[in-house]
Amino acid sequence: MRFSGQNVLVTGSSRGIGAEIAKVLGGYGLKVWVNYRSGADAAEAVKAEIIASGGEAETIGFDVSDEAAFVSAIKSIVAEDGAFSYLVNNAGITNDKLALRMKSDDFMSVINANLTSAFIGCRESMKAMRKKKFGAIVNIASIVGETGNAGQTNYAASKGGLIAMTKSFAQESATSGIRYNTVTPGFIATDMTDELSDDIKSAFTSKIPMGRFGDPAEVAEATAFLLSDHASYITGETLKVNGGMYM
Repeated sequence: MRFSGQNVLVTGSSRGIGAEIAKVLGGYGLKVWVNYRSGADAAEAVKAEIIASGGEAETIGFDVSDEAAFVSAIKSIVAEDGAFSYLVNNAGITNDKLALRMKSDDFMSVINANLTSAFIGCRESMKAMRKKKFGAIVNIASIVGETGNAGQTNYAASKGGLIAMTKSFAQESATSGIRYNTVTPGFIATDMTDELSDDIKSAFTSKIPMGRFGDPAEVAEATAFLLSDHASYITGETLKVNGGMYM
């Protein structure tokens, strides 16, 4: 994979899909800024793995829903590296319950963590990248943002909003040489899905034409492609990584 930029910030990359994205991008020669909110030790482990594989990485701790902290983090990266090339907005939370039982705070907490934080990252990236007229952002949404899901009204709204927001940023930034795209993972095998019972896993798998959960590396490689020079004429797109579950 070919990249013209030099560094990337991956939010929420101390574990799960985010950690795999960080490691894959580090393997392609990018300096990776591994973001965490509370998992400092896990982030350091991701950093160590990237470095052990011959890559370059740093950890950077901040809460993506804290606007001042996110702005400061991007400024720090630019100050240290002299550039800010790529951003992957991956951090997010869930707070599942049926809509009838969902309070406004339950709804807004997920919107703020998943959507508002990504807006801040997208906006601040545009500011930093316009100076060099180069950059790419990938927002990690979800199949749920395309299909909806009972018990996840807040999560579906945040991820559906992320898809639409990405298209708007893509339109506003295209003449500045900055691209915005979205990846929508389906069911991916992570430590969270490992906790599901075999019966539940089988029920989900039966709905996936490819007959299996995805691997985090498959999401990471899709993300890398959209950031890379190979996707230089792709912006505002949504790349589904779901084994055919939603087409």
